[in-house]
Amino acid sequence: MNVPMGAQIHPTAIIDPSAEIAEGVEIGPYVVIGAQVSIEEGTHVGPHVVIQGPTHIGRDNFFIGQASIGTIPQDLKYQGENSCLSIGHRNRIREFVTINRGTEGGINKTVIGSDNLLMSTVHIAHDCVIGDGTVFAQSTALGGHVNVGDHAILGGFVGVHQFCRVGTCSFVGGYSVLTRDALPFVKTVGIRNRARIYGINQIGLERKGFSTDDIRWLKKAYRILFGKGQLLEEALVQVEKECKGSSYVGELVGFVKSAERGFVRSTGN
Repeated sequence: MNVPMGAQIHPTAIIDPSAEIAEGVEIGPYVVIGAQVSIEEGTHVGPHVVIQGPTHIGRDNFFIGQASIGTIPQDLKYQGENSCLSIGHRNRIREFVTINRGTEGGINKTVIGSDNLLMSTVHIAHDCVIGDGTVFAQSTALGGHVNVGDHAILGGFVGVHQFCRVGTCSFVGGYSVLTRDALPFVKTVGIRNRARIYGINQIGLERKGFSTDDIRWLKKAYRILFGKGQLLEEALVQVEKECKGSSYVGELVGFVKSAERGFVRSTGN
């Protein structure tokens, strides 16, 4: 086991000899770290956390305790093939969070970016890709192969069906169940076919530093796409013509065009 002098490891922790533990890592009581795990400097691993490999964990992450990280995928097709988990920097991962590795049938890895908050009992399934700066409230669960864009916020007890996408800076209300994609920059709330969109996520965008003009362009695109009752293809042409000066509108249009499972588009009040 490669452990530098600066690491603090509780005597009850069990660490595989192949694990790589960097300077300044803290490992608490009864932690179990398996083979092919690497942890970069400044990361804190709280009591009773289990980390299996191959898993790479970046700098300054905080695992509060009782989490299960890098375990094998919950996929009946999985037959023990090699796959991995990659976690970036400065993530806060709370009690009883579970994150599985990838599968050969997917991208062979699960990826968590940086600066994310995963509250207690969140589940991230195999082959998911999570961006940066997201918030997953308590008991949110992602099926396999889900992609979540930067700065998305998912409320408590949200469920996301496998292969769905949750767009950049989107807001998904608590207890929602998504079986289609959630649009970027938009508020989405509801269960399955009753899910609805409720306008641009203005408060969230303002908090992320979006300018007044950025938000105005997105509101205009939203009204054209979903507020006039015209065919989507016609609305997309109009948006591309009238809002072509906004890169964020371009991202919204690109997301709509690339939707394979469809996306939530029925408007609420």
